[in-house]
Amino acid sequence: MSAPLDDRLQRLLGGEHLALLRKRLRQRFERAPLDRAVGLIRVDGLTAEEHAALAALLGRPQRYTRSLQFDLELLDGNLRRSGVATSLRDALERLDGPMTHLATASLRLEALWSAVVDGCTHPDLLGLLRVPAGMGLLKRLSRQDAVRASDLCRSAEAVLRHLPAKGTARSQLSASVLGDAHALDNRQPVATLVLAAWRRHGEPHREREDEPDDGQPPLLSSAERARDTWARAGVLVNQLARPALHLNLPIRSADGSGGRIGEPCYLSLRSLLRSPPSWDVAGRQVFVCENPNLVAIAADRWGRDCAPMVCTDGMPGAAQRTLLAQLTLAEARLCYHGDFDWPGLRIGNHVMREHNAVPWRFNGTDYLAAVRAATGLAQRLDENVVEALWDDGLAGAMREQGIAVAEEALAATLLADLETR
Repeated sequence: MSAPLDDRLQRLLGGEHLALLRKRLRQRFERAPLDRAVGLIRVDGLTAEEHAALAALLGRPQRYTRSLQFDLELLDGNLRRSGVATSLRDALERLDGPMTHLATASLRLEALWSAVVDGCTHPDLLGLLRVPAGMGLLKRLSRQDAVRASDLCRSAEAVLRHLPAKGTARSQLSASVLGDAHALDNRQPVATLVLAAWRRHGEPHREREDEPDDGQPPLLSSAERARDTWARAGVLVNQLARPALHLNLPIRSADGSGGRIGEPCYLSLRSLLRSPPSWDVAGRQVFVCENPNLVAIAADRWGRDCAPMVCTDGMPGAAQRTLLAQLTLAEARLCYHGDFDWPGLRIGNHVMREHNAVPWRFNGTDYLAAVRAATGLAQRLDENVVEALWDDGLAGAMREQGIAVAEEALAATLLADLETR
């Protein structure tokens, strides 16, 4: 229990009229360096009342000046002899409460957060927390509470130790590891931390997995990006949503049929993760298109004689990305074509960058040929220009012509590349 406030101290240094002076004096103690005690103090910009209070404490004449410099040890001695406080610091704390030495508090806090990181063992989580953005994320998720942060890290590591999974449902993983089927739902703190750590898996220098900032709104929602990351970790979220459309993808099979049935087929994310096919595509071209209609047109024209095709169905979702990643791993040569519009170029940028695809009749010269061959009313391009990573001249040609060309309008040209007879 603190000692009662001496009335003499209240008269000497208390009151609202000296509150600003006390605040300034407190700051000298709070902001003092770690390795140096407060000694000589100078206070500028004093009012007459402030000067009078300090002069009384120091035993100096009451001749007003705007600045006053004094030795703290001398002032502390005066306060002790008067019996109102043991020191200036003691007096200030009696009047306005305890002070915090900022440098010491910062050092203590830094040691506390270092202990949180030192307590982690999983390499993906450690890699995340050793970059400023990752540590900032943990502090936000834990609301700056190091104890809560430590608990979050333990939970995240428990989940990460079960990754990669093989087609495990997210709710099942959450219930079995964390005891709560919803602990890994979107925007839950543990889920956010696990996803951020897993995005660095196998790529320790990669800061983020999202689409690059090209000035356009993202084509994938945050929920879709999360589902895609879970899929790369072998965890199923909404496992039957938007399956991947393909045609004649060759599969190693005992009967040698290779899975070429001549009809478009769908593969769910569930089946791709739980029972991934053995793709027989090493060194072979696989044609990737943006629009399902082109797959249907190709199947109608060539049937079993059509080259292998995969459709992204717009911006590829989790199932499409998983299929393309499996084909890339199986050493397929992916060739991409999409709509000649700005969203089409953004999708192309993603497929080229993430899956090492090459353009399939999707360059500037192909665009100009498509514009010349276009019939009917042309759809105009808007102003949201996107540069093509694979062709410096494509976006410029599209800006100049101002015309969008749908992929289906080029079916006759593209079909010529797909016949395998």
